[in-house]
Amino acid sequence: MALFGERQTFLGRLTPADRTALGALGATRRFDPGAVLLREGETGSHLVLLLSGWCTVWLATERGGKVILGLRSTGELVGEMAALDPHPRSASVNALGPVDGLLVPGERFRQFIAARPYATALVLAQLADRLRGADHERRALASLTVLRRLSARLVELADRTGRPPEPGAGPVEIRLPLPQSELAAAVGATREAVAKALRLLREQGLVRTGPGTLVVLELEPLRLLAQG
Repeated sequence: MALFGERQTFLGRLTPADRTALGALGATRRFDPGAVLLREGETGSHLVLLLSGWCTVWLATERGGKVILGLRSTGELVGEMAALDPHPRSASVNALGPVDGLLVPGERFRQFIAARPYATALVLAQLADRLRGADHERRALASLTVLRRLSARLVELADRTGRPPEPGAGPVEIRLPLPQSELAAAVGATREAVAKALRLLREQGLVRTGPGTLVVLELEPLRLLAQG
């Protein structure tokens, strides 16, 4: 399963000259927690380069819920598909906390990558990585239990956003503001099913939860559980 993009982001891979050129193409904007950066089904070709903060990329379900496709942070692009083709946006993007972003018109971005083959290759690599992640997600939804999917998500969150423990051992506090409803959407399950799975993990001494708190107490056993 893959909730995050690659550790080295699009912005991080650009040359200093390309980063400067890209920054001159748009305008910065601050988004409040919960704000919609992009909305599924809307037309429009601008994209957002995330400069700070975390966002969820998600799809609405027919029953009024949602499925989180990924989490995106500083240096990553969101909305780039609409900048490359004329179709409506395929997903929504919401700010988890305060987010700063660079809004770049689609036409300017197309001109930018057309003049820079290396930047074009980075965009294609990012799209390929996300496609592979989507394939893994479909397989996980079809074959893994909610408990295993939740365990895998918690391992991802601990690895990518957790506060590092003391060398050797220790709990890992997940510092991403992800409420239980959002966690359920990231697992692809109902909130009730995820609450039941979390209770099992608490009873086994693997996690600790509280208001606005999620701590992985034993990371390696949780990793083994995620692997089955």
